[in-house]
Amino acid sequence: MQDPSRWCRWASLPCPSVREAAFMYSTAVAVFLVILVAALQGSAPPESPFLYRIPLDPEGSLELSWNVSYAQEAIFFQLLVKQLKAGVLFGMSDRGELENADLVVLWTDGDTAYFADAWSDQKGKIHLDPQQDYQLLQVQRTPEGLALLFKRPFGTCDPKDYLIEDGTVHLVYGILEEPFQSLEAINSSGLRTGLQRVQLLKPNITFPAIPSDTCTMDIHAPDIQIPNQVTTYWCYIHELPEGFPRHHIVKYEPIVTKGNEALVHHMEIFQCAPEMDNVPHFSGPCDSKMKPDRLNYCRHVLAAWALGAKAFYYPEEAGIAFGGPGSSRYVRLEVHYHNPLVIEGRRDSSGIRLYYTDKLRRFNAGIMELGLVYTPVMAIPPRETAFVLTGYCTDKCTQLEIRMLKKMVSVHPGDVLITSCTYNTEDRELATVGGFGILEEMCVNYVHYYPETQLELCKSAVDAGFLQKYFHLINRFNNEDVCTCPQASVSQQFASVPWNSFNSEVLKALYDFAPISMHCNKSSAVRFPGEWNLQPLPKVIPTLEEPTPQCPTSQGRSPAGPTIISIGGGKG
Repeated sequence: MQDPSRWCRWASLPCPSVREAAFMYSTAVAVFLVILVAALQGSAPPESPFLYRIPLDPEGSLELSWNVSYAQEAIFFQLLVKQLKAGVLFGMSDRGELENADLVVLWTDGDTAYFADAWSDQKGKIHLDPQQDYQLLQVQRTPEGLALLFKRPFGTCDPKDYLIEDGTVHLVYGILEEPFQSLEAINSSGLRTGLQRVQLLKPNITFPAIPSDTCTMDIHAPDIQIPNQVTTYWCYIHELPEGFPRHHIVKYEPIVTKGNEALVHHMEIFQCAPEMDNVPHFSGPCDSKMKPDRLNYCRHVLAAWALGAKAFYYPEEAGIAFGGPGSSRYVRLEVHYHNPLVIEGRRDSSGIRLYYTDKLRRFNAGIMELGLVYTPVMAIPPRETAFVLTGYCTDKCTQLEIRMLKKMVSVHPGDVLITSCTYNTEDRELATVGGFGILEEMCVNYVHYYPETQLELCKSAVDAGFLQKYFHLINRFNNEDVCTCPQASVSQQFASVPWNSFNSEVLKALYDFAPISMHCNKSSAVRFPGEWNLQPLPKVIPTLEEPTPQCPTSQGRSPAGPTIISIGGGKG
């Protein structure tokens, strides 16, 4: 085994000192408030008392920070408004729109400023919520702008409120450009609005300490200019030093160029296939015609990060292996830029920092992709409120033992891994098909596990032949509207379906009983030997019981009306 310090010097990479275990939010309210008040009074410790932070808008003028108290079943928010005009709306909604949303509103009538819990109807009109569940704790002018500190229970049992659960939450916002004489005079339809998706309820876990001899490697975009288009996937090839021996990645974290926090949506690092002993250097859009074909063989996931996520730590007994014999020296960084305002001239060097050690751990860890294949055969009819699509990793694919890390759940040989996604398409007139496009949908799951197996992708889709039987069936009732000729693509077929309740229910029934095509793949994208088509749907016998929301007591709620606040200098 080589001297780790030699490798750090050779690759010109920094060797950090001893890493403390990551700071976790205390569930004791008194401790939290003491730290928070100290921060707002200008005597804050070096780090923010909030563990999580994301920009809400592409320009970075709204920034949300938060902590989770599982003891109180509440979230503490800090909303930083950097360029306050006449107020702001912030909240959550099922469909990511400011209509039918659960909101907190800061507004002024020109003389006095107010803070209130509110909700919006389907036309975007704002109404005061008689049950004030957003509790204002602090208002503070800071050098960066106006900071609002407030808290909200996970569940309130208020029919107008959003139930905060595990999974992705649609955060919505609106900017008030001018005063309003009353809350009811505000209508979200005329505001500058936006959406951000994030997991609010982060798991309450303790992170292991990082060994003192750990080295770091930054794999980042080489000062590129972000294209002036809404969506860009940028690919960059990074080469490891020649002769780089086997190491374990024990932690990774994002490195996002300052000012671009709202544009960098997610990032991944893929290692190229071992047989790829020479991969051309490339930096450009992943869909570019100039992209070398060999980049398509760089699929082995080393790290994955999405907006709002923090550093990822492996347990002390496991790490992701890279380098050494049987491992390619080439890795591909993929950065997804989301630029809805089509900002021009912005340069970026974002990427991922790997923490690695040559002291190999007991287990090699792996990252497995579960869910649905990116294919249009899996589609959601329009005007649906809760249409469910499910991807399977069947028992034929799980013949090795796996243990996933999120909740340390043991998966045994023959177990089935199921990923389900629920969709709302009430605002669409055509079917939404699966795929990579901005108007298409994905239903996937990246699972960290150990010990590593050769299985890297385990996904499914409905059998294509049975889907054609569906099109033939509905043609019998709809005047042959759908072309079943060979030249018609599945996307074209779905686009020509005359959608009604019958056609939607028949499609749902098809997905619930038709056989599936399994993709049980290695990292080289090659399927394992076996028969993977026309596989029967797994039978799920026990189901998890739906949690019952706990209604908070009325004690501690804000007054029934708006709270008058001061948004001038000093504390509110």
